Amino acid sequence: MDVEYRILEIIEQAVKFKRHSKRDVLTTDDVSKALRVLNVEPLYGYYDGSEVNKAVSFSKVNTSGGQSVYYLDEEEVDFDRLINEPLPQVPRLPTFTTHWLAVEGVQPAIIQNPNLNDIRVSQPPFIRGAIVTALNDNSLQTPVTSTTASASVTDTGASQHLSNVKPGQNTEVKPLVKHVLSKELQIYFNKVISTLTAKSQADEAAQHMKQAALTSLRTDSGLHQLVPYFIQFIAEQITQNLSDLQLLTTILEMIYSLLSNTSIFLDPYIHSLMPSILTLLLAKKLGGSPKDDSPQEIHEFLERTNALRDFAASLLDYVLKKFPQAYKSLKPRVTRTLLKTFLDINRVFGTYYGCLKGVSVLEGESIRFFLGNLNNWARLVFNESGITLDNIEEHLNDDSNPTRTKFTKEETQILVDTVISALLVLKKDLPDLYEGKGEKVTDEDKEKLLERCGVIIGFHILKRDDAKELISAIFFGE
Repeated sequence: MDVEYRILEIIEQAVKFKRHSKRDVLTTDDVSKALRVLNVEPLYGYYDGSEVNKAVSFSKVNTSGGQSVYYLDEEEVDFDRLINEPLPQVPRLPTFTTHWLAVEGVQPAIIQNPNLNDIRVSQPPFIRGAIVTALNDNSLQTPVTSTTASASVTDTGASQHLSNVKPGQNTEVKPLVKHVLSKELQIYFNKVISTLTAKSQADEAAQHMKQAALTSLRTDSGLHQLVPYFIQFIAEQITQNLSDLQLLTTILEMIYSLLSNTSIFLDPYIHSLMPSILTLLLAKKLGGSPKDDSPQEIHEFLERTNALRDFAASLLDYVLKKFPQAYKSLKPRVTRTLLKTFLDINRVFGTYYGCLKGVSVLEGESIRFFLGNLNNWARLVFNESGITLDNIEEHLNDDSNPTRTKFTKEETQILVDTVISALLVLKKDLPDLYEGKGEKVTDEDKEKLLERCGVIIGFHILKRDDAKELISAIFFGE
């Protein structure tokens, strides 16, 4: 009985190894592992190799005592044939080399890695995983069953894809794969967004929770799976809450925290982040309206909205400097967007201010695109008709002057200062040995400046101590 129990115990342990190995056949290797687990010396002579699929054949011999003895038949080896066999080839010396199997989740096209195109063509469509596959090669076509065809007709998403397939081509429709997140990541995501979107953040505890959430987004290294959800959350909050300055500031802080996290690969999501940043930079109206029409309230409201646009401009500058090589078309696209906004004379003050702040973060060559249109822009936006250097102060100080029919005196001054701050970037183009800093501005310089920048902007440039240097920077290289 003890022998039967021991054998049964060994077999049960061996079956466990077989089950965990996802196999249906019990092998000698499973039995050896079971013996090791039970602290019993394993059997020697039986290995899990090329002979495992062959049935072990025992021969029976009856001894003189009436007992049966079983043994394994062994192949007899001819020594003459063994001696005359050619020697095997000398094995190659062991060497070690390395190559990139994948870089940021993408398999590079090198000799050591398999050709993805060959693998794709060699597999049928249902293994490739394409949602809709239109095949022209008859050897690779798979007939569509009636069940698949009927299901595709009822499926709205699939029917939209099928409408783009030419008649006569076979298609294969596969359902979309659901992205599965762990329970811990779901709890983390809900906790972060609830903390950042909390309405009452005036108390110290709420501020502490908010800073802790932003610090976690900036330093945590396990947020890869949550990045697309955070990007979608940011886009939704910005489009739905343009009147909430506090929430919009928090969202910008969230974007900065994600960009500062060195453990997150954000390159594929930059194009999704840029619309959110540009929206807060160029939005027509942010923060709703002032509480009342008092000059103090209007001034404070203007400062709050401008501070938000300044934050968005700093984030734009951070993105353009951090991802210059990943997306070489990013900066030209931003420049085109800002230039299109700049040339539209029907924009409001906030949009012009954000546009000019965005221009100020660009390099000198990009700013010169705007410099060529600055005179026309100033003439139309500031309504400079009839204004000269002789009567400009009278026009600026006269509240009934039609020059400020579109913008207030404060808004006009802010726009002029923002334009000049963008032009100051051009001073970096001047050579180090520039010697015109102490020179006076000539009449010719004044005339060229007014033709290039307009009367109002030119007037404020001429009042600066570095007017000569700034004028030289504006016309540098011409």
